[in-house]
Order: sequence, then structure tokens, then C-alpha cells
Amino acid sequence: MNTRWNINKSVDKQLVDSLSESLGIDKNLSTLLVQRGIKNFEEARDFFRPSLEHLHDPFMMKDMDKAVERVIKAIDNGEKILIYGDYDVDGTTAVALIYTYLKNIVNKKKIEFYIPDRYDEGYGISYKGIDYARDNGFSLIIVLDCGIKAVEKIEYANEFNIDFIICDHHRPGDEIPNAVAVLDSKRSDCEYPYKELSGCGVGFKLITALSMTLNRSIDEVYELLDLVAVSIAADIVPITGENRVLAYYGLQQINKNPRPGIEAVLSHANVFRIDDDVQSNKEQPHNVLNKEVTISDLVFMIGPRINAAGRLEKASDSVRLLIADRKEHAEKLAAGINNLNAKRRELDNEITKEALSMIERDTRLRDAKSTVLFNENWQKGVIGIVASRLTDSYYRPTIVLTRSNNLITGSARSIRSFDIYDAIDNCSDLLEHFGGHKYAAGLSLKPENLPEFMRRFEEYVSANIENEELVPELNVDLEINFSDITPKFVRVLKQFAPFGPGNMSPVFLTKNVVDAGTSRSVGDKKHLKLTIFQQNAPDNIFAGIAFQKGHIYNRVHSREPFDMCYCIEKNFWQGKTNLQLNVKDIKFSEEY
Repeated sequence: MNTRWNINKSVDKQLVDSLSESLGIDKNLSTLLVQRGIKNFEEARDFFRPSLEHLHDPFMMKDMDKAVERVIKAIDNGEKILIYGDYDVDGTTAVALIYTYLKNIVNKKKIEFYIPDRYDEGYGISYKGIDYARDNGFSLIIVLDCGIKAVEKIEYANEFNIDFIICDHHRPGDEIPNAVAVLDSKRSDCEYPYKELSGCGVGFKLITALSMTLNRSIDEVYELLDLVAVSIAADIVPITGENRVLAYYGLQQINKNPRPGIEAVLSHANVFRIDDDVQSNKEQPHNVLNKEVTISDLVFMIGPRINAAGRLEKASDSVRLLIADRKEHAEKLAAGINNLNAKRRELDNEITKEALSMIERDTRLRDAKSTVLFNENWQKGVIGIVASRLTDSYYRPTIVLTRSNNLITGSARSIRSFDIYDAIDNCSDLLEHFGGHKYAAGLSLKPENLPEFMRRFEEYVSANIENEELVPELNVDLEINFSDITPKFVRVLKQFAPFGPGNMSPVFLTKNVVDAGTSRSVGDKKHLKLTIFQQNAPDNIFAGIAFQKGHIYNRVHSREPFDMCYCIEKNFWQGKTNLQLNVKDIKFSEEY
């Protein structure tokens, strides 16, 4: 598909000049700041130097006082507390966060965690989980990353005098569950200033409020920020406002003093290695970082591995990994989870091939405005990944469905401009359950409703999406020359991190780029390893990588000039770190 380049030109030049002068940086960098809504020196300072003091008072969140009061009552009365969370990364990190904090306050025999089985219980609060609490004497359940729509489940729990504190970040339905406390800044009656916390982030606000009330050291809370950072990255929430602060300090902790579970996972991803010098002295093995861990590493290295346990077996193993105190125990759990992740990759690649083949063989599917596929034999744990891959391939709202017991269950993924939650909500009368976000959702329905759901979903998408929205779009921040990429420029640009939704790594456009003569195709000729310069400046050579661009090698190698969009990054390879241009797209003159 030909990608449309959307070049950002809406910038106040007067603000750019003012920031450039007050900060002592060039106008390209100040332009990037203005594009991010930064208007003066003070806002730039806060952006470049995130502070934990910028976090909001947790008691601004609706029901926080009730939640804290109920937890303290349970502690004082010696009640048993069950910590219940979703089986994805956000849910398991949130459970690990609350469990780790409370185990320093509560008798360990009085707390336990519970992760529902993806296949047996499905998403969210389950009747089986409530029955487990009832049968084992738990009178308080703290539920994380789910529960905002569990109206009937909470009523069922109330029959047994089991209280719930819900910590969720998904969109509420028309009715708020009748729990002791419902913490969700997306509630219409909640005045909490920041609306984009992860589920683990909401849990973080709860333990912050507990710490304040119990007059405990806030350091106990801040030591858990690595878990919050992993949740923010894996759940793809905006890295703005509070999330930027939480991610910034969480990453610092991971890079300086990661918990054993995170260190073990990163070791399997080859981000940590054994220090050879220490080993040669026959001292205790010590792991050191190969590279600085970034949000991207959390997304692509930690997230899939933590998720793998819940996708194929039990997500409770992920929680055990994250709460592990001993490195030996963490390593054993991480090894098992790494093996599951390898199996997961094989499985989702196989299903993706099958799904793409289904579309290619069916004219109706190829010509549709949406993709809805069903195969009762597909693995439920990987259909969300498959939906994402199909969205990348066909760039349209996508739902992948499979059978789960007596129901059909599915995962939905969307494109940049389309709210897939609203599309699913429009078909809610056909569904047993649904929930999620603008860009990702889950749903379940009875088999007899599938044909009508597929018809109505496609009908809604067709009526509410424009043809131009079905063309992939690359947002370009700024056109620059290679000569603008100076050491100071790179140093300041690094301080824009952590990058993610709402603060993406800047995408630059440089025109009239030419191969320096040593570019080559790599990875079975799928990708391009570039050495390039800008026409008329042959001494300013940069290295680059262009994934999935191997098919244009001959044109590049022929020295035909091209324009390219890219991000500037550091690349670690064979013990060395070098500047690299990560190429997002390339266009030759006739492709405009």
C-alpha cells in the first residue's frame, strides 16, 4: 500500500523563535517542542525534567477515600484480601504492584492473588473467581484492569458479603457497578485531571493514597514504578501528563536496579548479559546492561513474554515472575515464559498466514471496508496479535474470532482515525460481552448471532469511514537536512524520551537522498541496510535500516535519488552503539 505522508506545518513561528532563544537550541528542536504543545521555558523545563512532584493527589479520584478506608478496615480486622487482575501485561503488573505493596503491611497468609483463566473464565471478573473468594474466606477483592462493566458480577458478590474495590481504566457502561469503590478516571462523575492512566497506574494511585493515609514512606511506592512503566508501554496508553512522569522514573529504575523478574526477562532478550570481568574473578555472577532500556524495549521484549503465559497457559506465572524476590526463582520462571513466547510466535505466524490466505481467496473480504474472520480452531490467546498483523497488512478495522466453549470470542484492532469501540457498541444487542478502547477491544457472542454481527459491523464501518482513511498515513514532524543532525541535536532529542503515543519519536523527512555505494539487502533480502548521503553533501554519510524495503534495493543501489522519512535512534550491535536512521518510508519522484 502507498502510504500518505502528512507533514506537520501548523506551528507558531513566533513561539518557535522565542523557545529557541530562551532554551539555546536550534529552531528545528524548538519546532518539535511547539508541536507538542510546549509554549514557554517553564513548560519546556517540566517536559525535559519530569518530576514526581507533578503527580496529582490520588484523593482527587472519585471513590479513592472509600477505597482507602475499606482497605485499612480489612487490614485492621485481619480480613483476607484477594487481589484480582486481568491476564494481560497491564493486569498482571497491576496485581504484582498491589501484592508487593500489601505484603509489607499485611500478614502474607491474609493476601492472595487471582488471575482468571483466559479459556475457562474469559476476560474480567468471573463467577468462578467470586466463588473461589467465597469458598476461601475472602471478604475483600481488589480488582485491577477490569470490572468497570461487571454490574451483575458485583451484585452476585454482594450476596455473599464480598466487597469489591474496582481499579479500572476502560470506558464505563451506562451503569456503574455497586462496589464499595470504583476507581476509574473515565467515569463521567470523576474530576481526576488525567484520564489516560493504565490499570496498573490506577493501582499505583491507590497505594499512593494508602501510603499517605498510613504515613508510610513514599519510597515504598516509588520502588514499584518499574511495574507501572511496563504496563504503560505494553498497554499502549498515551505517554503524556502523569504517564510520562511514571514511565520516565520507571525506566530509570529498570536501567539502574530492575527487580529480579524484569532483569531475568531482559536477559533472555539479550539486553542483560553476564559481566565477563566479574566472572573471570570467580565472583558472584553479575548482570550488566548491553544497552539502555527504552519504552520500545518494554513493548517488544518484555510485554510479549509476560503476555505469553496468559496466552498459552497460566498468567499467574507472570505475576509470580514479577513478585519474585530471588534471582534463581525469577530465572527459572523467565526461562519457562521465554519458551512459551517462542511457541506463541510460531502459533501467531501460522494463524496469520491462514487469515491472510482467507482474505486473498475471497473477493468479498478483499473488497470490504473491514475485516471480520472466524475460525473455530484458532488459538484464543493469539487472535489479538493476529488482528494487529491483519490491520498492518490491510489497514482497516479488523476483528478475529474463534470459539471458546459455547461462545464465539474475538479481538478487535483499529486504524488511526476509526473508533472500533463505537462500531462494536452499535452491535451490542448481538453480543454477550464487549469492552475496550478506541483502537482495541474484545467481544463475545452466541454462534447464531455471528452472521448478523458480521453484516452489521461491515455496514457500520462502511457508513462511517471515508476511503482516504483506509490509506495508511505517516505523520511527519519536520523536514530537515542531514547537516542538521549534529551531536548537540541528538543529545537534546534524546531528552524528548520516553517516546510513545502522544509523544512519539519525531519523524523527519529528508529529500534527495542517495546511496553511498555500500547499501545492501539483509534478512533474506527483506530489509535494506543503508549507507546514504544527501545530494550535494557527499561527506555527510549516515547509516540506516529500512525494514520491509528489500524489494527496492536495485533502485537504491543504482544511485537513484529518493526522499525518506525516518526516526533517529541509537543502534546496539556487537558491543557497539552507533547512530542509526530508522527509515519509515521511501518515495521516488513518481510516487508522489
